[in-house]
Amino acid sequence: MSKHQIGYTIFGVFTLFYVYGYIVNGWSVIYYVSFFVLWFVMVLYGSFFIRSNYHLKAISSVKTDERVVSITFDDGPTVHTNAVLDILKKGGHKASFFCIGQRIQENPLMAERIVKEGHSIENHTYSHSKHISFASTKKLIEEIEKTDEIIKRQTGVKPQFFRPPYGVTNPNFMRTIRQSKHVVIGWNIRSLDTVIESEDKILKRITKLVKNGSIILLHDTSEKSIIVLERLLQYLNDNNYRSVTVDELLKLRKK
Repeated sequence: MSKHQIGYTIFGVFTLFYVYGYIVNGWSVIYYVSFFVLWFVMVLYGSFFIRSNYHLKAISSVKTDERVVSITFDDGPTVHTNAVLDILKKGGHKASFFCIGQRIQENPLMAERIVKEGHSIENHTYSHSKHISFASTKKLIEEIEKTDEIIKRQTGVKPQFFRPPYGVTNPNFMRTIRQSKHVVIGWNIRSLDTVIESEDKILKRITKLVKNGSIILLHDTSEKSIIVLERLLQYLNDNNYRSVTVDELLKLRKK
């Protein structure tokens, strides 16, 4: 049973308990309102912070004695992906790319290059719509299955991992993942490279949190992120870290 299901069960039990108390003892409505607000805040937190594992289980880091991390890129492939791949190749590091199906169709050769150079390509839905967090289970399944098919057709690889857009989860995503059987990947270091303008601030935000088994979220969607990546790889080299794909990171976790 997920934390979400446990939460709903507790909410239901409390509601029945309150109704009884209201009828028998005239309990103030403020008790119920206070509990509802607390429960609602918990649901919001669980939905927007993927590491909470509230609606579904997501791997956001691993415990390992190895000095390894996994750099992950969301929302590609784009015109910036080739530059990202060039930098990774030069530094001898590997990464996982959570790609949008529609963008793979627009940039098929980049998807092929990702796999050929030893990186992994994973599922990040077909459209990455701004409203996808409100999509039905049926729609989400269609998005994920379509992207799997596109990736398999273009690269010969069937993705085993999935990352929800914006890291937002809900009961529909929970039901979708149960059917699709993907492993959900989150992160424990969010660079905010799509929000913060300063490369220095982005890099500092990442490096102060780097530790064995970290999963780092970047985006191959801007020149800014390319600059950050170059400096991040230098930091990893200087501190004897290496970046590996998510699947390789999972193989290195403590038993």
